[in-house]
Amino acid sequence: MHMSDQREIAAPVAEVWAALLSADSLLNCVPGAKEVTGNAEDGFEATVVQKVGPVKATFKGKVVLSDLVEGESLTLTGEGKGGAAGFAKGAADVTLGASEAGTLLSYDVDAKVGGKLAQLGSRLIDGFAKKMADQFFTNLQASLEGPVEEVEDAVEEGAGDVEEAAPKKSLLKRMTGG
Repeated sequence: MHMSDQREIAAPVAEVWAALLSADSLLNCVPGAKEVTGNAEDGFEATVVQKVGPVKATFKGKVVLSDLVEGESLTLTGEGKGGAAGFAKGAADVTLGASEAGTLLSYDVDAKVGGKLAQLGSRLIDGFAKKMADQFFTNLQASLEGPVEEVEDAVEEGAGDVEEAAPKKSLLKRMTGG
């Protein structure tokens, strides 16, 4: 399964690049991630819990970064084993470029599954893989510029631009006075 997309992120290229190389950032961005350890040079170990259709599994795997061209591009390659549920593996070629908004991030993803997961049917798997990739990059974008809803709300309310809107407190923090 193959998919491509791009996103405008209101953050400098260097900041987006650093986030892609950070275990903490990956932990916050990978949907269902329970643990991410390691570093960009040696790779990351990850534990991810996901439900695909009727199959829920805990995947333990490794993510390796390769073809790094600082501030421009990299390849994320990952493989996870989910016991009886099967396995998932994939690669994402990510490119970054400066844009008016900050950074234009483009990605091409290839993903494969096997075991019980593969028996669910390609339409379900393809939809799930697209949702996971979209969620990862949405989470990355939100971690760099603040949650999308808050930024959009603030811009609509006349806060000016995204730069002013991003620091707005989350709803939970506003409710608890944090």
